[in-house]
Amino acid sequence: MSIRASDLPFAVRVPAEALGLKRAVLWALLASKIVTGWGVQWDIQWHVLIGRDSFWIAPHLVTYAGVSAAVFLSFGMLFWETWRGTGGTRVLGLSGSRGFQLAAWGIAVTITAAPIDDLWHRLFGIDVTLWSPPHLMGILGAVINAWACLTITGEVYPEGGRARIAAMVVTGATLYGSLHLVVDPSFRIAYLYGGVRFYTFAILAAVLLPLALVPTARLSGNRWAPVLVLLVVALVGAAGLRIARVGFEVMQPVSIIEEEIAKDPTSPIAVANITARKNGMTPGRVGGLPLLYMGAAAVVGMALVDPRRRPVAAAVAYSLLLFIVGGWFVAQRPALSPMAPGTGPTAVAFAITLAAALAGGAASRWLSDALGA
Repeated sequence: MSIRASDLPFAVRVPAEALGLKRAVLWALLASKIVTGWGVQWDIQWHVLIGRDSFWIAPHLVTYAGVSAAVFLSFGMLFWETWRGTGGTRVLGLSGSRGFQLAAWGIAVTITAAPIDDLWHRLFGIDVTLWSPPHLMGILGAVINAWACLTITGEVYPEGGRARIAAMVVTGATLYGSLHLVVDPSFRIAYLYGGVRFYTFAILAAVLLPLALVPTARLSGNRWAPVLVLLVVALVGAAGLRIARVGFEVMQPVSIIEEEIAKDPTSPIAVANITARKNGMTPGRVGGLPLLYMGAAAVVGMALVDPRRRPVAAAVAYSLLLFIVGGWFVAQRPALSPMAPGTGPTAVAFAITLAAALAGGAASRWLSDALGA
């Protein structure tokens, strides 16, 4: 028994058994990515609050449980299709659809980053930053795997269906969360330097975050997908913060962070603790409702411009609104308000953000076309 080709946007007939399996694997992949995100949230708080670094700490185990599941699911589909002889694209002897090939080799990048990260900490100690090469490598692999999930969704669900939109929105949320990790350390730059660099978060966000929001909207066919993505990110992030809080209460790890702060008050961990305390927040907190507050106007603006038809203009609208609203929000924080720049540096940063938004919009348009091809 097979699904009729007229029912699906595929050029080939898809056996019902294979279609059902691929849909189940897709949703399992998305679940594994959410678990990984929760582990990363907890891991960041662990390093900032506790400071003790070992590969076998609890948040690492949660993170790599999710990553291991993604490896098993992604490569498992390739092995299954290779064994059955039903795969399309062939890479290194393994056959599978474009989506699952991209998912497998993307998550392989993340796995490769794990031992490199462990070596990095052994060489440079416990003071970590999300901008270290192994961390960026791991995030890149996760992002590629998430982009692949957009392609897989297009392979297994017909256009216009609710399940297709839901899968793409959840995928977009995992993409947004991963890319936002790269933006987060920019607040340390704002705290230390001010001036044009006070707006580093907006400049980086203009380049990176449209790579999650625009493809989600264009491939799902839903102009409001960016708004839905941000809602999912906020809800999943709030759950992750709760998981981390319960984990700390149960394990009660011993902190050595004060001596690390005393060694270098400008280090990423020291700045994260100092700014969080001044702002009355939990150090290392990532995600949750603050993301919703800062990004709400920006995603609504993107949706109104309609990223499906005008991806570059929508990316520009998103980025400039984020610059205005997010800049105001950050400038109100007690730790950062003294570093808020005057009109001149703000105008320069605004122009740089505009250029970054044009680049991010063009890249997201190209990416959408490539993933949906």
